[in-house]
Amino acid sequence: MTSRVPGLPATTFALLACACMSTDRVPGSAGENPFLVPSPLPLGMPEFDRIAPGHVGPGLERGMAEELAEVERIASDPAPPTFENTLVALERSGRLLRRVQSTFNNLTSAHTNDSLEALRTEFAPKLSAHRDRIRLNGALFARIESIHARMDALALTGEDRRLVERYHTDFVRAGARLSDAEKERLRSLNSELAELSTKFTQNVLSEVNDMAVVVDSIEKLDGLSEAEIAAAARRADERGLPGQYVLPLLNTSGQPVLTSLQNRELRRRIHESSLVRGARGGPYDNREIVSRTMRLRAERARLLGYPSHAAWVLEDETALTPDAVNARLGQLTGPAVANAGREAEKLQAMIDAEGGGFRLEPWDWAYYSEKLRRAEYAYDESELRPYLDLDNVLQKGVFWAAGQLYGLTFSERADLPVYQEDVRVFEVHDANGELIALFLGDFYARPSKRGGAWASAYVQQSRLLGEKVVVANHLNIPEPIEGDPTLLTFDEVTTLFHEFGHALHAIFSNVEYPRFSGTAVPRDFVEFPSQVNEMWATWPQVVANYAVHNQTGQPMPRELVDKVLAIETFNQGFMTTEYLEASLVDQALHQLAPDDVPSADELMAFEARALRAAGASVTAVPPRYHVTYFSHIFGGYAAGYYSYIWAEVLDADAVEWFEENGGLRRENGDHFRRTLLSRGGSVDQMTLYRDFRGRDARVEPLLERRGLAVR
Repeated sequence: MTSRVPGLPATTFALLACACMSTDRVPGSAGENPFLVPSPLPLGMPEFDRIAPGHVGPGLERGMAEELAEVERIASDPAPPTFENTLVALERSGRLLRRVQSTFNNLTSAHTNDSLEALRTEFAPKLSAHRDRIRLNGALFARIESIHARMDALALTGEDRRLVERYHTDFVRAGARLSDAEKERLRSLNSELAELSTKFTQNVLSEVNDMAVVVDSIEKLDGLSEAEIAAAARRADERGLPGQYVLPLLNTSGQPVLTSLQNRELRRRIHESSLVRGARGGPYDNREIVSRTMRLRAERARLLGYPSHAAWVLEDETALTPDAVNARLGQLTGPAVANAGREAEKLQAMIDAEGGGFRLEPWDWAYYSEKLRRAEYAYDESELRPYLDLDNVLQKGVFWAAGQLYGLTFSERADLPVYQEDVRVFEVHDANGELIALFLGDFYARPSKRGGAWASAYVQQSRLLGEKVVVANHLNIPEPIEGDPTLLTFDEVTTLFHEFGHALHAIFSNVEYPRFSGTAVPRDFVEFPSQVNEMWATWPQVVANYAVHNQTGQPMPRELVDKVLAIETFNQGFMTTEYLEASLVDQALHQLAPDDVPSADELMAFEARALRAAGASVTAVPPRYHVTYFSHIFGGYAAGYYSYIWAEVLDADAVEWFEENGGLRRENGDHFRRTLLSRGGSVDQMTLYRDFRGRDARVEPLLERRGLAVR
């Protein structure tokens, strides 16, 4: 029997129940397993109240079997290969597997448990082998190659041609042209990499929970608010530690509580606990997993004909080459580090003026930068929070801005089942009243949820399949004690707008084929629409609509709004440097040949050397992620963490366009939606950008935004 995840309410839905609830009587039968038939809920939203862990395995097995049978029929079709009988048929295949996988993958990220984790471990290599059986199918690739060779003679639409090109590229990059012996080695590599990725992710979540800092005295928590202290006491009670306090860690190097904790020794403990995760020995140590993964990725790239994993990844991104990424990161590193150095000097001067008698350390930066911000701008984050109630920011900020720009309206559905009791569901209606999507908001942190913030889809749009969108946003906002409002930091407000930008990219998708739906675009482009949507978090009309005091209902005073806008470049040296450090390490590891990958024992020293070589080693500014808890590079951002800054060039340039054209206007939103957001991956992304902007992007708006000068 599966035990309940500590800290979760006993009423949490069926997914946390024991596996024996599923298909004991008739394993995998449609009558028992809700995955095996399309959901009757609106837009195919999963029946969360009926799903239990025991449904997942039979669903995945049946889904893989069905897809393989469909693929075999396509590959062995005696009729000559055509666009319809091969590529369109492939787009129609695998619907059951997609249905199960989308729900399973989302839940193992958002609300996992022991049973789901066991299933993830079991099925990671099986799913890898399943993908290989399709991509390495010689008869199937021969049909695709035949169509690709005759493409110019066929009567194809622009999206049809794009589909031919993408399938051909996908199969070639997956190894379709390898010899039988090479394919066998590739299968082995992919299987082991899938197992390693799963274990890394599980270790990261376990380590975050295991390394939460226990504090034995309330006096040591000076600087935290009453609500934060109460939450820390509640977490201690949940762990069986009455009279103590538990401070959880986020999956970043920096921790939010360091901004306000006055006790320097406690700040040091928290910081060091954060940085040692995954590299301290014990059951959750990730060093060997990282080293082995990098070696296998490099070997796979070489097998596929590339000098490195980065070269293989970047060929299919808008960046195209490691040299292009290295040049962009190098262009920004010098100015960012210099800016961080100037910021450090100011913080050290403040420490000295107070008679601190110590040198600035990483665990001091957030605390003293907040004091400096208060001194220079008379800005106190705690002044803002009463005006930043979650529900107001969501409905009168995020949703309202989407209404002004795109004509969308939102209505909450409390009657639809969810996988955790505080998840919210909203219908999304277009300007003409048509229901075009369901949006799930999952905002609170919990032990069963991975760190960070992200968007994910349960159902993706496709005209071919007649499907509309079910999309979710996930954040990790600390849940307040019962009865208290959820008051956000301004960073959390920005994150809410950012993630909804991803949701809009999915919601507005208007493509024929599932392959191109929504956010199915290169990694270094996918962050662009979400970063653009951040601009509305500080747009005066939007702020005026959502920023009202949670008790008095009074609008946020203009002087507070002005302070938020005035400090946009404050501490940018630190923030840009910590991000670039992580990006540089990601590239350094993934640009290695197999024999050059460091061993587990050498891994952390390699990271330090890579930063020194790039001119980005700043003692007081650790990388945003050390490699042992760098979840991005074990997800879809391997050799791709640079994507955020790459996409921000487009974002800053696009924001300039909105400002030049009057900002929050329906005409602007409709133009952005028509030329870019609705097109998904059906057109080359830089062509889409030029369609939207009328020209290529300029880097200068980004440099100005971050307070950096061109080197």
